[in-house]
Amino acid sequence: MLIKKIVSLSQIYKLLIMVFIDILSIIFALFASLYLRHGFFYWPDELLILVICASPLLAITIFYLFDLYSLILRYIGFNALWKIVKAVSLYALFWGLLAFMSQIDGIPRSVILINWLLSIALIFGTRILARRFLTSNKFVDASNVAIYGAGSAGVQLSIALKESEDYNPIVFIDDDTSLHGRTIHGMDIISIKNIKEFQKKMHISEVLLALPSASRSRRNEIINYLQNLSLKVRSLPGMSDIVKGRVKIDDLRDISIKDLLGRDSVTPNKVLLEKNILNKVVMVTGAGGSIGSELCRQIILQKPKLLVMYDHSEYLLYEINKEMSENLNINVKFISMLGSINNSNRLNKVMSLFKVETIYHAAAYKHVPMVEFNNSEGLINNTFGTLCCAEAAIEAGVTTFVLISTDKAVRPTNIMGASKRLSELVIQSLADHQSLTKFTIVRFGNVLGSSGSVIPIFTKQIQEGGPVKVTDAKMMRYFMTIPEAVQLVIQSGAMGRNGDVFVLDMGEPVSIALLARKMIELSGLKVKDKLNKFGDIEIIYTGSRPGEKLYEELLIGDNVSTTSHPMILSAKEEYIKWEDLKHILENLNKAVESFDFDELRKILISSVSGYKPKDKVVDYLYSKKLN
Repeated sequence: MLIKKIVSLSQIYKLLIMVFIDILSIIFALFASLYLRHGFFYWPDELLILVICASPLLAITIFYLFDLYSLILRYIGFNALWKIVKAVSLYALFWGLLAFMSQIDGIPRSVILINWLLSIALIFGTRILARRFLTSNKFVDASNVAIYGAGSAGVQLSIALKESEDYNPIVFIDDDTSLHGRTIHGMDIISIKNIKEFQKKMHISEVLLALPSASRSRRNEIINYLQNLSLKVRSLPGMSDIVKGRVKIDDLRDISIKDLLGRDSVTPNKVLLEKNILNKVVMVTGAGGSIGSELCRQIILQKPKLLVMYDHSEYLLYEINKEMSENLNINVKFISMLGSINNSNRLNKVMSLFKVETIYHAAAYKHVPMVEFNNSEGLINNTFGTLCCAEAAIEAGVTTFVLISTDKAVRPTNIMGASKRLSELVIQSLADHQSLTKFTIVRFGNVLGSSGSVIPIFTKQIQEGGPVKVTDAKMMRYFMTIPEAVQLVIQSGAMGRNGDVFVLDMGEPVSIALLARKMIELSGLKVKDKLNKFGDIEIIYTGSRPGEKLYEELLIGDNVSTTSHPMILSAKEEYIKWEDLKHILENLNKAVESFDFDELRKILISSVSGYKPKDKVVDYLYSKKLN
């Protein structure tokens, strides 16, 4: 395409084109001036022709000195006009003096004034036309978009989009009724109720949210309204980025599922964030995992004396260590330690050597179907690994130990949940058994973006054209962002007393099937089902996986109370005395080591409150070996 070829030309060729257009404009302005002065087409004599043809030399030299050829056409405006007026005025003055000094007949004084005005109009006008010509190129392939929010963020975004090749802003949408019917930069401001009309008339394919100060619940209302129109919805980041002048087209991001949760996060309490971290030696187990790595990121911000990152995965530990090393804003010592949470000697040595004061125990196997088929390793890692860490912490004199648990530990139907509930019982029992180390448990549901999370799985399936696979139409889950969950974990651990169980308020559970539908529709696509056979992507139901529950719970009993933090609840739950639990764990360990899964099942049912396995407890590897 011609326009794209011109845009792709090197700078020198673009400069030559501009100079050529200016030469034609200068010569045309003089001929036109003579015509307007005489009232008929006037062909000057040879000497005047020579002076006219020489005029571009004078003009181009002056234009070059005034930097007219360094102007970027896409951003030409009032400042450029003023620069052009000054340059053309100087040129017209010099040319007039040259003409009079040459004593050439046929040049009335009025021609100099007319030439001045016409030259300004032509030089500026050709640049405006060039800008229009170049920016109109995007209308061929660009997406017609509406901007939701006619405030400063929306206006900044519209200006940036008008200079892009990918987006063509058509209209503003705003909730302020006093703005409806008015325009900003030639764009109408309308109510959201009129978007369907504009969508059809102007072929709008996307709505860009420029609402940095809107609450999550309000954003959720807007998104829910737009999703039925098959409009792709994207948004700008928060107000802090707007204030810092970071609004760019690249800042636009697809609507993440956290925008659909309908629950606003709470500003963290700085005192609680610092209490167990500031100037202390802090250790994170499972430091390379999704929760562990975020813990490391947020712990560093609270300025510990030393951060010990502990993980058995060399690759994951390398990745978080690399991230920390490349962050130039980090002025905190940190060290990466490879090791298993079942290696008591290793744990004790690390904790004692570095004089660890606070531990966040995030290491765990958490994929339900995977642990269900590898239950012996699941129990060894989740339950006995927690026991090893806790006993090592007591022996090393660690002050605070925070166990990160899961909603799947409540009345579990799978080995993963049962193993995590047992790890909770270990912590509760040890808290009661000794007072040297303060043990705390923090329990919450699914986090967005963790490994194995349904969100990236759905996103990939949508990008591949579907189908989107949902296990069961009735499946419900709690969701929270990883940074928010980690902030609450740190604050919970700071406010806890020995043996406290904290539960995070995760709002209302989300239907996984509805979540899949929303993600499809917010990608600008339509769900293909019985009501719409010509839709884009189908949702299919594959059946629940081994050990999965339709609904997850966060509380075992009803004895729950509020805390000083609105999103942290304190639960009083029954536990098993250490002497009794110690005997249970010994028997469980024997059952695991001997692969006696009938005995293992009996122990879990009798010791884990509410445990009701959906399937027979059989380790897949050893069942094949035995059969």
